[in-house]
Amino acid sequence: MKSQWSLTGKKALVTGGTKGIGLAIADELLSHGAEVFVVARNQKEINLCVNEWKAKGLKASGGVCDLSSSKDRLRLLETIENSWGILDILVNNAGINNRKKIEDYSLEEYQKIMEVNQTAVFDLCRLFFKLLKCTKKGSSVVNISSISGVVSDATGAPYAMSKAAISHLSSYLACEWGAHNIRVNTIAPWFIETALTKGLLENEKLMSIIKDRTPLQRVGQVDEVAGIVAFLCMPIAAYITGQCICVDGGLQKNGFDAKGVL
Repeated sequence: MKSQWSLTGKKALVTGGTKGIGLAIADELLSHGAEVFVVARNQKEINLCVNEWKAKGLKASGGVCDLSSSKDRLRLLETIENSWGILDILVNNAGINNRKKIEDYSLEEYQKIMEVNQTAVFDLCRLFFKLLKCTKKGSSVVNISSISGVVSDATGAPYAMSKAAISHLSSYLACEWGAHNIRVNTIAPWFIETALTKGLLENEKLMSIIKDRTPLQRVGQVDEVAGIVAFLCMPIAAYITGQCICVDGGLQKNGFDAKGVL
């Protein structure tokens, strides 16, 4: 039964895998026995992570890829195809944002967000399909969306649109690829404590609002997202596909709170 909770022998690709949630996901997959290839834009950061993992005896590697470039995405496919020939786990985690009101965006800013957050996810799924369907016991795709794609949270319309789109993409792929034993799920986090969110979360007024609207009255931690990713990739989750799991402390379930007035 223990093998049901193991990723031993699985080969995983994680985009945005050197920082924040992506780094935690890579750590978690490695800790359960997977071999992990991380993608990021900075070779130095990749080297630091990979060397640290290898020092612990873990099977890790990585490469630079600008996910906004279709040529880079194709080169990434060629790298994985030449190295492994198959892919058990694809985690589309990389994403960008530029918080502002919709009338303040330029078309170029909008297109950049869409290219990285939406088009790259679609394209990587499309490209890696031939490797995902070659696994012996089925494969798993986990797309990291956001609670912004589920409810309005004032984080910027283009970002929210892109995240809602990949959640719906996951639903479609789950239906199209089920016959190939490829499972596709989405995780939609709320505010997670990372280096990228640190500046925002130091705003006491914002933190007060977050705690007020979140039933668990706190922000999330990266390992609380990473653990769900690992679970969805394990044999124990073999009958779960097409789902969007909100890791949000209950935010999206919160309604109107009269605070004792009613």
